[in-house]
Amino acid sequence: MLLDIRDLHVTFLSTGKEAVRGVDLQMEPGQRLGLVGESGSGKTVTAMALSGLIERWNVNMTGQVLFEDRDLLACSRNELRSVQGKDIGVVFQEPMTSLNPLMRVGRQVEEVLRIHTDLSAAEIRRMALQAMDQVGLPDPERTYEKYPHQLSGGQRQRAVIASAMVIHPKLLICDEPTTALDVTVQAQILELLRGVSEQFGVAILLISHDLSVVRRLCDQVAVMYRGKIVERGSTDDIFNAPQDEYTKRLIAAIPKKRKHHE
Repeated sequence: MLLDIRDLHVTFLSTGKEAVRGVDLQMEPGQRLGLVGESGSGKTVTAMALSGLIERWNVNMTGQVLFEDRDLLACSRNELRSVQGKDIGVVFQEPMTSLNPLMRVGRQVEEVLRIHTDLSAAEIRRMALQAMDQVGLPDPERTYEKYPHQLSGGQRQRAVIASAMVIHPKLLICDEPTTALDVTVQAQILELLRGVSEQFGVAILLISHDLSVVRRLCDQVAVMYRGKIVERGSTDDIFNAPQDEYTKRLIAAIPKKRKHHE
């Protein structure tokens, strides 16, 4: 078992709101799981809790988040840093919030290697260029020297994926990674994620409100509603024979043309 979330509760102290209410979620190595639900359902808070990116001073978290049998909720900040980036990578919705506008792209792709390895500068650069090539960035040597604003939206998202994948994490959390992209680029990014998952055996947790996106990438789906997981199953089962009423409404809301072609 790669990930085993047990009875996770997350309450924001500033508002008293319980955003996650007893979530149980498991993932095996190499699995691609879609966590879906409307805005405010708790899916992003769940992802932030398991990635260690949630601000602990503002929340009360109970339960367990076992990553390879290690409870991340019980880890110190230093212990979490040894896992973040190295074993768990994160790709956010808007790459411009993930990329430093004042730092060259190549240096940002290298960052996790500088933090988590003792490799030479030449080896780090070689691995960064290789990762940039693997995610389809054009002319990696030239792109390495560019700043984020000099890339297109799709290229920036590829750079973020390269920086997350350069060290080959065991789990990649993707929070609405294609929302800001047009349909053609969206399809390319989803195929890219599928490719890196299959090539390197990386598990992917895809956070999305868009069921059609999840259907293209994931083999399993978990549906979240008001802080709880209301249904979990294979992608085919969820789409073809949903059991929960909320899941049925989500599927019914997919535009018919997209539903037909997906």
